[in-house]
Amino acid sequence: MSSSKVLVYSTPSCPYCVRAKRYLAEKGVKYTDIDVSKNSEQAQKMVKKSGQMGVPVIEINGNIIVGFNQSKIDYFLNK
Repeated sequence: MSSSKVLVYSTPSCPYCVRAKRYLAEKGVKYTDIDVSKNSEQAQKMVKKSGQMGVPVIEINGNIIVGFNQSKIDYFLNK
């Protein structure tokens, strides 16, 4: 599980982003947080990957999860 590559596209004002990052931290998962409110290039990349403008978008080993979905996060971390 610790070898997973995890990216979290988020904004500071998004409560679901905060919950998603807290959940990953509680599970001991290292992740890279990308603040799309400050980085338009990364925001465009997120939209291209997910087809969504909303955050959070979580990428686990190339798998895209839109929104905070605990069961999908667990599924892709344990895959």
